[in-house]
Amino acid sequence: MATAILASPALAQIRSEPPVVEEGNALVLDAIGHKFSLPLPDWLTPAERLSGNVAPLVEMTFRSDENQALLEIYPKGEIQALWKTLYGARITLEASRPLTDYRRAVMFGYSQTCKPELTGFFQFGEDQGEDLAPLGFVCGAYLDRLEGYAGQGEVMIMAFRKSERGVAIVYQEWRGEAFDPSKPETWPVTTEVVESRAQQMQQEAALTLAD
Repeated sequence: MATAILASPALAQIRSEPPVVEEGNALVLDAIGHKFSLPLPDWLTPAERLSGNVAPLVEMTFRSDENQALLEIYPKGEIQALWKTLYGARITLEASRPLTDYRRAVMFGYSQTCKPELTGFFQFGEDQGEDLAPLGFVCGAYLDRLEGYAGQGEVMIMAFRKSERGVAIVYQEWRGEAFDPSKPETWPVTTEVVESRAQQMQQEAALTLAD
């Protein structure tokens, strides 16, 4: 769902092998003048995370143009149209854009996909100036007009980063059968996993300018 919300037509037209390397306990996306260090996918087993060769264990897609880069990672065997878990990162060259403005735009985009009465946003803690707290989103059911998504909903978490040249997000989404947002036991992922992953993203994701 993030692809539909975030990807521009120009971005969607350009595909190549992901410029991703593994460094310690992180995947590093090297694109449009940045290096974005991301925690490893959390669905991998401890042995897989320690293997030093995570790339063959997941599915990855990458798209970019001169201003944006989008990396998406799925569990092995899942595909873009039929995923249950999606892990992604996006870098955008917008040096002057405040992260709070970027967050508002992201929230608006996600809200346009979900039935309003089943939509909710929340934060994991308080913002510390430009250091924004992770964002959470629950969608109990997608809008009926979204073809192929009938009877489904999702939970999403996202962390925000900024450099001298741009803004970035790292996010994870879990999709499943439609659910009641007010009853976490019906969500497609446990609240423990959501909270743990949000904290990991906030602590470990790092955006720097490439050398």
